[in-house]
Amino acid sequence: MSVRNQRPARGSGATYRSTAYTSLLPWQVRERRFKPVGLGRRGLNPDDVYAFLDRVAGDMAAVYAALTESRLETVRIKAALRRWQSDQARLRDARGRER
Repeated sequence: MSVRNQRPARGSGATYRSTAYTSLLPWQVRERRFKPVGLGRRGLNPDDVYAFLDRVAGDMAAVYAALTESRLETVRIKAALRRWQSDQARLRDARGRER
């Protein structure tokens, strides 16, 4: 069994993927090609396989776009929170000096 398929030890916090694993990108799924099956052998219809891979790639592209938008929103929210915290600290300091 390869390292990639081995189950990590309990409590190790490890994932099932090896450190060499890299996520697939949509273009990698779209460009993936399989060897055709020989005459008289069982196999998959290449048109069906490629149609499915194209669908998977489209879904992956949508997920990556949503992830990017989510990360941008997180940056905007963190910046707004920092501004609010700074404003609150200034107000607190100003009230402290008035007393």
